[in-house]
Amino acid sequence: MIHFGIDVLLADPPSWKTQRIGLVTNHAATTQSLAPSREVLLQQQFNITTLFSPEHGLDVRGADGHQIQDGTDGLTGLPVISLYSHKLAPDAEDLAKLDLLLFDIPDIGSRFYTYLWTLTHLMEACARHGKKLVVLDRPNPISGNLELAEGPILDEALASFIGRWAIPIRHSCTLGELALYFNASRNIHCELEVIRCQSWQRNQFQPDWGIPFVATSPAIQSFESMLLYPGLCLLEATNISEGRGTEYSFRAAGAPWLQGRSIAGILNEMGLDDVSVTAIDFRSSDKNTKYFGETCSGVQLEVHEPGYFQSVSYGMILIRLIKELYPKQFAWKPYVTLVNPDGQQHLDKLLGIANSEALFELPLPRFIAETTRLTQCKGWKKEVEKYLLY
Repeated sequence: MIHFGIDVLLADPPSWKTQRIGLVTNHAATTQSLAPSREVLLQQQFNITTLFSPEHGLDVRGADGHQIQDGTDGLTGLPVISLYSHKLAPDAEDLAKLDLLLFDIPDIGSRFYTYLWTLTHLMEACARHGKKLVVLDRPNPISGNLELAEGPILDEALASFIGRWAIPIRHSCTLGELALYFNASRNIHCELEVIRCQSWQRNQFQPDWGIPFVATSPAIQSFESMLLYPGLCLLEATNISEGRGTEYSFRAAGAPWLQGRSIAGILNEMGLDDVSVTAIDFRSSDKNTKYFGETCSGVQLEVHEPGYFQSVSYGMILIRLIKELYPKQFAWKPYVTLVNPDGQQHLDKLLGIANSEALFELPLPRFIAETTRLTQCKGWKKEVEKYLLY
């Protein structure tokens, strides 16, 4: 069975456990036996004095892109400082009360999932204020197979909190590996220690771990959502629902004006053995989502061969198909969040390329060729090779 970084730390307590520790975490961070990391650390007398939480808050229930307030943890009684508010990293006052920072947050393997970028802000803050940062590593749930990495590589002219630096959309690394890579390539000079997980093989997916799935945010409620997220998250920049607020979150696409049956038929005729498509109707119960309370017709995707499935390419083709079939109804839309208040250029920020909407105006053969070129990132494996831990 997999041992997370937290399990390895608990099995061999370090000399610094009595120092004043700030723990950056959320409720999805557990041991292999599903005990919350923060609770077990306190039980083992680690001197945790402050908790810091990322987007979605400590309870992982905060709505996407919505500011999270400071608070108190009901489980431990510790103060919680939000790093998805007016500040994205601990400030000098926070760090003056601490000797080191400990980071334990599960990731889902996509560039635009913000926990990675919270980590980079931590690294910079620790370097600035002379504090050590210890990262408790976790496996990449959609595998560490770098042959499955998918671009585009981010153009840093489009840098944002859903992509600060030039990496692919699906990066196939762990957060510990990316921390090591960024610390060197960005000359951050953070005093950094990564506690590796054990017994993980790079070609394993979350269902292979032998550990039950734990939701990492309100919209990521299943392994299948994680697997499809790198492609279906692109729907955020459109007026097509990505299934938020339903049991199909990031496993479906739909709108009141769609005909799911016809979309499913076309996608299934593509003959891809690694995914099947079913026509469904769904209705969101979350007022923060598209088409709240309206019935959407659409499609549900089911991946049969995770080891072959290319989510980004598939998501781009899905959008191109819907746009072609429904030219009058389809629209690009802003996506307002705390870190992008006007919501503009959301597709550019997600894909990491400028003028990305124009790509979807190309004739189909050129669109397929350009999508293939953009999503390939053959140099990425060599770029990160010496920072890989597994």
